[in-house]
Amino acid sequence: MIELSNLRVFLVAAEELNFSRAAKRLHMSQSAVSQSIQAMERAYGIELFVRGGRSVELSEAGQTILPMVREVLLAARLLEDSLQEVNNQVGGELLIGCSTSAGRYLLPILLSEFQHSYPAVHPRVKVMSREGVVERLLNRTVPIGVSSKLIEHRDMICTPFFEDRIVLIVHPHHPWAQYGHALPSDLLDQPIVKCEEMTGTCETVMEGLKQHDITMDSLNVVMELGSMEAVAMSVERGVGIAFVSEMIAARGLALGRLKKVEVDGLDLRRKIYMARHIGFPFTRAQSLFWDFVKSQYEKINNELWDSLVRFEPAA
Repeated sequence: MIELSNLRVFLVAAEELNFSRAAKRLHMSQSAVSQSIQAMERAYGIELFVRGGRSVELSEAGQTILPMVREVLLAARLLEDSLQEVNNQVGGELLIGCSTSAGRYLLPILLSEFQHSYPAVHPRVKVMSREGVVERLLNRTVPIGVSSKLIEHRDMICTPFFEDRIVLIVHPHHPWAQYGHALPSDLLDQPIVKCEEMTGTCETVMEGLKQHDITMDSLNVVMELGSMEAVAMSVERGVGIAFVSEMIAARGLALGRLKKVEVDGLDLRRKIYMARHIGFPFTRAQSLFWDFVKSQYEKINNELWDSLVRFEPAA
């Protein structure tokens, strides 16, 4: 009889398509992952993966059984959840797919508060692109997703849980730093640092600037970087100015390494959404976390936000 532990190894290996990364996620050695896969292949006389150097691909047989493996493991999690509920216990893994910088800053605060009530729950936040979140929600690889864009799909439930503020940051020695104000037209002559991907932040900024007849092509973009955190660091170095989430800029602002500049007529905000697939049965932990976040909307947008962005300046 096939063991659930082997199915878990197969599922993670199928998601990662790399035995080394799968081993890291599973806290196993790479050889143990390979042996588990090989044991399944030998037992049933099939090839689950096509090996090619360091990379692997799912074979036709592997692709066929993958959805069934997900269903079996989901049923096992639900069974375990029911058994724990008999003793009023809530535990297990809480997997969340996240595509936003704001979400990556906010989720640790929410999860730590949630764990105060449910210490046996083990959260795991998987960072991915916005498209990756949607894809994994649709194929039911992740039960909960966090996105900077409303996911409009008949099989999805999507609810806002946070409003992110986007601000213009400059180096403390920048001419605008002392005055703290600028006009939208002033941006045209400034060196701009932006994220290389069209993130939710970038889309919100460009939509706002469009109201002032400013396009991306008209800006002087001097550097494109792989993350908003790197963008903020480059502004600290004096490379240029940038629009980022106020949460990302919070520490630099508090320490005096960055200054915030208000752009007249430009109020940039975007909603952060939490999403789930209506056909994905929630475990008790997932259901409780979903309800917890929804019930904390006002607190998230006031008290929790303040606790995140208010830092004591260094002495």
